[in-house]
Amino acid sequence: MADRSAALRIGTSAVRESLRPSGTTGRVPTSGAGPAGLVGRSAELARLDAVLGGLGREGGPSVVDLCGEAGIGKSRLLSEVCARARRGGLTVLRGRATEDERQSPFQLFADAFADVDLAVLEGDPLLAQAAPVVHGDHRVPDPGSGAGAPRRFVLYRAVAALLARLGANGLVVALDDLHWADAASLELVDHLVRHPVRGPVLLAVARRGRQTPAALAAALMRGVDSGSVLSLPLAPLAEREAIQVLAPDLPPARARQLYAASEGNPLYLVSLLHAHRSGALSGDVGALGEVGISGGPGSPLLAELTALSAAQRRIVEAVTVLGEHATSAMLGLVTGPFSCADELDDQIADLAERDLLRARSADRWSLRHPLLRTLVYENIPAGRRVDIHRRTADELTRLGACAAERAHHVERALTGWNAASADVLTEAAARFSHTAPATAAHYLEAVLRFLPDAPEHAGRRGELTLARARALGVGGRLRESRDLLHTLIAGSEADGPSGLRAQAIAQCAVMERHLGHCPEATALLRRELAGSPGPQPGQAVSLGLALGMSAVLTVTFPEVRADLERTLATARSHGDRTGEAAVLALAALGEAYEGNTELAGRLATAAAQITDATTDPHLTELCESLVWLAWAEGLLERYADAERHADRGLEIARRSGQLYVLPHLLMSRAFVHLNTCRLPTALEAIEEAESLTRAIGSGDLLALTLSLKTLILLLAGPLGDPGALATAREAVATSGRSTNWWASLAWCMLGHTLYVSGDPHRAQEAILNAGGGEDLHRLQPSTRPAQLETLVHTALATGHLDQARHWVARAAQEADRVGLRGQLAAVLRARAALAEHEGDTTAAAQLLQQAARQYAQCGATLWEAYSLLRAAPLVKAAGDGPRAAVLWHRGHRIAVGGGARLLADLAEMTRPQVDGPPVPDDLAHLTARELEIADLVAEGLSNQAIATRLYLSRRTVETHLSTIYRKASVSSRAALASLMTRTGRADPREPVFGHQAPWQSVIPDDRSEEQRQKERRSSEHERR
Repeated sequence: MADRSAALRIGTSAVRESLRPSGTTGRVPTSGAGPAGLVGRSAELARLDAVLGGLGREGGPSVVDLCGEAGIGKSRLLSEVCARARRGGLTVLRGRATEDERQSPFQLFADAFADVDLAVLEGDPLLAQAAPVVHGDHRVPDPGSGAGAPRRFVLYRAVAALLARLGANGLVVALDDLHWADAASLELVDHLVRHPVRGPVLLAVARRGRQTPAALAAALMRGVDSGSVLSLPLAPLAEREAIQVLAPDLPPARARQLYAASEGNPLYLVSLLHAHRSGALSGDVGALGEVGISGGPGSPLLAELTALSAAQRRIVEAVTVLGEHATSAMLGLVTGPFSCADELDDQIADLAERDLLRARSADRWSLRHPLLRTLVYENIPAGRRVDIHRRTADELTRLGACAAERAHHVERALTGWNAASADVLTEAAARFSHTAPATAAHYLEAVLRFLPDAPEHAGRRGELTLARARALGVGGRLRESRDLLHTLIAGSEADGPSGLRAQAIAQCAVMERHLGHCPEATALLRRELAGSPGPQPGQAVSLGLALGMSAVLTVTFPEVRADLERTLATARSHGDRTGEAAVLALAALGEAYEGNTELAGRLATAAAQITDATTDPHLTELCESLVWLAWAEGLLERYADAERHADRGLEIARRSGQLYVLPHLLMSRAFVHLNTCRLPTALEAIEEAESLTRAIGSGDLLALTLSLKTLILLLAGPLGDPGALATAREAVATSGRSTNWWASLAWCMLGHTLYVSGDPHRAQEAILNAGGGEDLHRLQPSTRPAQLETLVHTALATGHLDQARHWVARAAQEADRVGLRGQLAAVLRARAALAEHEGDTTAAAQLLQQAARQYAQCGATLWEAYSLLRAAPLVKAAGDGPRAAVLWHRGHRIAVGGGARLLADLAEMTRPQVDGPPVPDDLAHLTARELEIADLVAEGLSNQAIATRLYLSRRTVETHLSTIYRKASVSSRAALASLMTRTGRADPREPVFGHQAPWQSVIPDDRSEEQRQKERRSSEHERR
């Protein structure tokens, strides 16, 4: 008994120590923690400090009750109280109850008094009177027996008097794990709660609420009501503080996952962090039952099982194995037989009282936390685990459960080839392929592991291997999928059953592309498409899409236009609407990259019409088409549509477990939020994308992610923050010697960051390197004007005026071809920089205001703000102070509201020293939102464009306009725009240029001239 009690004490100490972050030798680092370095307990410590500081004062609490679940940090907080009391010169007695010593009277107090040097009390009669408590006398009658009550209460008064004597200069009696205390100790605590010790004596107890005897809980509650007890229930740790202190080294998304799995319990969180850092928990946190974490900080939790009977241990093990199927009936089947009908219920009730089991529903049980379940599962003998799984699978089969419900137990019971079990696992894998691909891959691996290596099973092995490779790829394990597919392709024939080879090649090309091996993917696809006989129609669409995307990434899209046209025709001729939408979306993306804006717009519109009319289940197979569509719409400055399709893709990808698609969709969301000046959410999206990309292991994809993150960090951080430059350099280093457009983008972002950092020479060198020389042939036409604008600035900064003029002319030529407002605005800004350098401040100011209007009309509010803030000081220098103030205030409002810290800092540096014009009486009664809408009307935006810009419904905009007309006493949009212009709040709208592109045979522009004129008249009517 003594040995086991000692083990329990050691285990509890280990639990306390485990709450310290890895690498610390005492307290938790104080950064982000409470005043004593405890994570998330600053409020509790403040109250405890107040109690210690006021100890012995009239009206103060004499008992502190720390209550919470296992692992929540009660013992750690109690230790901190004791440490602070000792530092304050108080005497501290510390005792801990153990479950195995519940039959030893006063064991808890005897443990506490062991800290006292009894020599100082030699000859004191109180010591003799209190001896049964001080020494744990087994001859004292049990309170439950009712015998010797007067004698006990005399004893309790003597103990109280002894504590008062010991506490003449201040005393803290700390009693840990009170829920396990013996009956005599519990009655003494009850007495001390009802009759507090006189003088500066504090009784501090720590307990689990669910396991506390009802009588003691009632006594403590009465003490709370009377003011003698301070109740401090310990809540879960706050997410932000817990992650900041315990997991600063983890990617934020992963840290949040582990925190959520821990439910804010510090012991569980530290255990999960240990499993993650040791490599035992690298996948889904929800699958705790399948990871190995024995020997970690959570191991002491197993000490609770040592006091269980054999029958109770079997029940706990059965609940652990059964999982969702842990009903009383199933427990009786796998743990029986029992001596009587009620024995199982009695044992379950006892385990629930111990808070080992918790009821999930009326007749379904679970362990109190998944971490405890994992620890128990790993310590069940292997043979018994297999037997419980087998018996459960047999019973579920008898009850008619589906394959997906039986699969877990069937797989865990599998020890050799079994055709019936293989069928169950294969059927379940098919069911999980879109919702839980990692689970599907796991079940298929189990079947393949035991499938006999015989000719009659060759066909089935190939089909299962392809299915597993697809599941691995969807789940983000790209290299494993690619390697498996290489093996399958090498051993398959072109005319094999069901076109297995063609399917494997299409899937392999997707994996190669996501791993950054586009040339390999293209060569593989070309060879298969050129083969004889050619692929079947469905496979031809898959192969054509894979070829097209590889070409987009390698800047060779024009070479595959004809292939994509054939692929589109094949999809249409066989009624493959999902395939048709995917081809259109990919073609839109390719043409947008190439600068063929009008054609790309029509392709994107056609793709969106089909996509929007297609249900999510049909899009799941080609979820990547939403990536292409969202990016195409983003490049075409259709930000609302891009965000809508990216968000839909994210929902489908998360639901179906398609991890390799998520980074692309998250980057699309980040791109939209960046341009529409929502920097905090843009950063959140790009950081999640980065975390997933690093897990996938694609260098090229990581370079793209870091490139976009560079720009977001540059704009979201303060002026001079080094984070963006460090990220840009990592992006370039990650891209290596690659020459695809992702690598080019990395060099471009490095160039932008270097220029902002004050290094124009290296900035110019980086951008020219990205473009492959001064002709910038490696850059897509759609991105050249923006890069040329930066080159203009670098040329002016280095004193090369002629070169700057050359870049301006080149940018104008490229932007005119593309015809997008954002690119035209980039040229206007470049021309403004040149004009300012040449001393024409008025022209520069006008050009920047024109650029701001272009950005406003396409919804790129971030760059609108940038242009306004650059324009404001030039307008002021040109002599129009009030106008400069209006521009500055609008730019500043956008920057601050959108979290663009860099622009906000720029605004403070360039703020015109002139207050804005007073709001005229006609506009004085407009709200901030109404003024914003009035500004946009004056800029020429339609109701729908305003709704898109402000993320409102069109009906809401119309309602606001009606109110504005009434308050401003105007009757039309034209009158409102005129009023806004007269007050200096807006300028007339600028015209927009366009450009025509090819692909007429595939998506013809079949509008008649009459229809075009009608649309123009309708647009003009709405503006009026």
